[in-house]
Amino acid sequence: MASYHELPKAELHLHLEGSVTPELIHELAPDASADEIRGKFGFRTFPDFLECYKWVAGYLRTPDDYALVTRRLLESLAQQNVRYAEITLSAGVVIWKKQEFGPIYEAVQREAAQSTVEVRWNLDAVRHLGADRAMRVAELAAERTGEGVVSFGIGGDEERGPAEWFTEVYRFASAHGLRLTAHAGETAGPESVWGALRIGAERIGHGIRAVDDPTLVRHLRDRKVPLEVCISSNVATGAVSSLSAHPVRRLYDAGVPIVLNTDDPGLFGTTLDREYELVASEFGFSEAELAQVIENGFRYAFVPTER
Repeated sequence: MASYHELPKAELHLHLEGSVTPELIHELAPDASADEIRGKFGFRTFPDFLECYKWVAGYLRTPDDYALVTRRLLESLAQQNVRYAEITLSAGVVIWKKQEFGPIYEAVQREAAQSTVEVRWNLDAVRHLGADRAMRVAELAAERTGEGVVSFGIGGDEERGPAEWFTEVYRFASAHGLRLTAHAGETAGPESVWGALRIGAERIGHGIRAVDDPTLVRHLRDRKVPLEVCISSNVATGAVSSLSAHPVRRLYDAGVPIVLNTDDPGLFGTTLDREYELVASEFGFSEAELAQVIENGFRYAFVPTER
C-alpha cells in the first residue's frame, strides 16, 4: 500500500477559519504577541476552544484575509494529495461579526478556482445563536447552490442549541437543493445525534457519542449514515479523555461508516496525513481498513468526484 501522503484523499469536515495556524495569525495580526497566541491556542476544554475559534475569526477582517487563509489551506491539502475537499465556511460567524458575506465568499471561491484541489463549500450556522440567524445562513447557501455551495450545517454548542430548533431551517435548505450535515454527538450524548437525524442530517459531524447507544449504532450502520470523525480535535477539546479512549475503533468495528478529517487543523496542529497515521499506529487499522476509510471520503462526498 502506498504511504498516506501518496494516496489520493478527500476531506469532508474541515473549517476554513480553523485552518489558521499560529504562524498565520502573525501574518494577519503582527500586533498579536507570541504569549497571547500561545495562550489562546492552549485550550483544553470545548468552551475554551470555542473562544479560541472566535478570537481567530476576529482577525479575519477583510475578504483578502479570507483569501489568504484559503490559499494556505489549499496549498497544504494539495501537498497531502487531497483531491477533493468540502470546506466549511462559518457564515454564521461572518454574520455575527457584521461583515458583508458576498465579497468574502467571492474571495474564497476565487482562490478555490485556482487550486488543484476540487473544492465545494458547506455554509455553517452557529447553533447556540438561534434559528433566526441559522435561517439567514441557509438563505445565503441557497443563493449560491450554483456557485460552489453544496451543503448547510450547524456547529457550535450542542447543549445550548438543540437540533430541534432548526427543523424549519433544515426543511428550507433541503427544499432549495442543499445537502445536510450537522455537528452532533461531539460533546453531547447520543440523543443529540438522534436529534440531528430527525431534522434531516445526512452526515454527522463527529458523532462519537453514538457509541453509547447500541440502537443508534445499528441505525447508523444499517442506514449507512457516515460519521465525520476528527480524532485530534476530540482529544484537544476534551471531548474524549485521552487518545486511547477515542471510540473510532469500536464504531468502525460495529460497521458504522467512518470518514477521517482534521476539523480545525491549524488550531489542533494536525494534518489529514497525521489522522491516518493515528488510526494506523494507535488503533491498529490494517492497510485494507485504511483503504476503506480513504474510499469513504469519496463515497460519502456530497458531489461525485473522481479519485
